[in-house]
Amino acid sequence: MFATVCAMEDFRAIADSVAEDIARGRLRAGERLPPQRRFARQRGIAGSTAARVYGELAVRGLVVGEVGRGTFVRAGRLPPAPALSEPATAAVDLELNFPVLPGNADLLAPGLRALSRPGALAVAARPATVAGTPRARAAAAGLLARAGWRPEPDRIMFAGNGRQAIAAAIGALLPRGGKLGVEPFTYPLVRGIAARFGVTLVPLDMDDDGLVPDGIRGARPHAVYLQPTLHNPLGGTMPAARRHEVATVLRDNDIPAIEDTIYAFLRAEPPLAAYAPEHTVLVDSLSKRLLPGLTVGFAVAPPRWYEAVASSLRAGAFAAQTFALEVATGWMEDGSADAVQRTKPDDAARRQRIAAERLSGFDVHADPAAYHLWWRLPPSWRAETFVAAAARRGIAVSPGAAFVAGTAQSPDAVRLALAAPPEPTLAAALDVLAGIARSVPEHELSG
Repeated sequence: MFATVCAMEDFRAIADSVAEDIARGRLRAGERLPPQRRFARQRGIAGSTAARVYGELAVRGLVVGEVGRGTFVRAGRLPPAPALSEPATAAVDLELNFPVLPGNADLLAPGLRALSRPGALAVAARPATVAGTPRARAAAAGLLARAGWRPEPDRIMFAGNGRQAIAAAIGALLPRGGKLGVEPFTYPLVRGIAARFGVTLVPLDMDDDGLVPDGIRGARPHAVYLQPTLHNPLGGTMPAARRHEVATVLRDNDIPAIEDTIYAFLRAEPPLAAYAPEHTVLVDSLSKRLLPGLTVGFAVAPPRWYEAVASSLRAGAFAAQTFALEVATGWMEDGSADAVQRTKPDDAARRQRIAAERLSGFDVHADPAAYHLWWRLPPSWRAETFVAAAARRGIAVSPGAAFVAGTAQSPDAVRLALAAPPEPTLAAALDVLAGIARSVPEHELSG
């Protein structure tokens, strides 16, 4: 037993030393680590210990690897080398999508000032509950409404963020050991959430219109997680006819769905919940609509699943903090939230036009309303190699492998998140990425 504990401490200590090399810049973003056997010889450790070190570094988010290609220091974690035309102090972030536009803070600031009054602050300091307040539920119903659909206020619950709402829904709808049907490419954090609940992801058939109804029927999962509007990472939107077909399968087979509508505010599409209201738990948040740092998540559950989702929120300590919920309620009531989210569709469309121009001629899939795109790389490029080459120029992008559900082969594709950089920086970064894609990978690796 003592030897086992010492071995665990040893591999973590070695991982700590490599992590320090990364933090101090001795290992730079995009740099390839030695093969595990060579690393083991260099460190005088067993091959199994080297494998645990590399696994620990991957868990910490410091490295990425692909069988047969190697392990690389992860993009976007370190101060990069000079990028674009001038030295940069941080990566150009095309990995995370948090659209915050100039002027958004000015629209939201009055709502924060309103809570500085003693009485209002006392209310905001009360303990949190998943049901929030009648004010909050009524305001949220108005914000989430679209294309003729409006949730019933009494069916709305509040989480700290959208990820917590997803976790609560998975915990409520699936037993341990259950099967969660997902799109073959899905939101990466769903994989981790499912693993913590002991849930197995089952990739379902998908075509250009979204999930194939017969695939759901054949797999018979305990529940389905899907993104019908502006799918992440592929960008597609499920047409009305397909939503109707999917809803029919859910009803006929009594399968609940978790509908993630995090990007749906960018398009006026009725949610799947409008077609299958008794079989859909809708989840959303304010992080993309308003601000990533002061956000609230939403879970809209039908009566059959309401108490189960509420219990899951409480068990996970996922309830929205009262202060955040009071701020958000004020923003939703006074029109600030709507004013901010109305600025974003035009912004997303401008960024997509920039991307279409700069990446012309490449195999790019994108919706004009989305804040992201899916880029199938030229045949000479592997995704992780491309990510490493981009990192050396200080540009962080997401490899396709991050979105793969199950054990399918990782695609040679990357997702680009377009929201973060100023538009001139975005254009310049896309020019750099286009130049990398037109170059020879072997030259990039040896440069």
